[in-house]
Amino acid sequence: MLCCMPGVAFVPALLVSWSSAAFIISYVIAVLAGHVEPLVPYISDTGTKPPESGVFGFMINISALLAAITMYIRYLLIEKQNESSHFVRSSCNTFTLCIGLMGCTGMGIVATFQELAVPSVHDIGALVAFGSGVVYITLQSLISYKSCPRWNTYFVCHIRMAISAISCIAFIPMIVFASKVSMTKIDWTPGEKDYTYHFMSAICEWTVAFGFIFFFLTFIRDFQRFSIRISTEIHED
Repeated sequence: MLCCMPGVAFVPALLVSWSSAAFIISYVIAVLAGHVEPLVPYISDTGTKPPESGVFGFMINISALLAAITMYIRYLLIEKQNESSHFVRSSCNTFTLCIGLMGCTGMGIVATFQELAVPSVHDIGALVAFGSGVVYITLQSLISYKSCPRWNTYFVCHIRMAISAISCIAFIPMIVFASKVSMTKIDWTPGEKDYTYHFMSAICEWTVAFGFIFFFLTFIRDFQRFSIRISTEIHED
């Protein structure tokens, strides 16, 4: 039996739309419930208290799964293209996939362990998710340049590299400012201690998160030209 899927562009499209909805829905519920201030809370702040914590945990876990699937298909796509072009080492492609899957694991940790319940585990998961994600999209940008001009246009490569650069630049102050926040809380108000550090770190966090979303959005066109065939053989004794 041969099952053929004539294009997998729906996978990154679903990842982008689902992840965006996860952030926005959790934020709206948290603000309406009065659990966070509307002005740039941490992403995790919008998924700490019920009922938004359930929505956040469920949707981010699904996002992590969709991201892992997208990364694996991207790995297969590069391997297939590399058979004829030989533009990147297979080991580099595998390493990039492993880094991406580490980021997905970090997302799962963030979704499962709430910020106020287990802050140390949550923070480790967030660091892994954002750190691995930034490395992944940077490596993918470099691989995209190597695949030009046969498999990618330089315009798309420039966009990917720009997104990667912005995410990398935002990631560093995100960590620096977050390290200066001396308390773990979600109900911040302007003027209190460490509010400026929290505010700047939160802006950078949202920048990196939506950088990931916009980066995966650029995969849709590539995936339109790619099909997955699953072959199942049945042997009779």
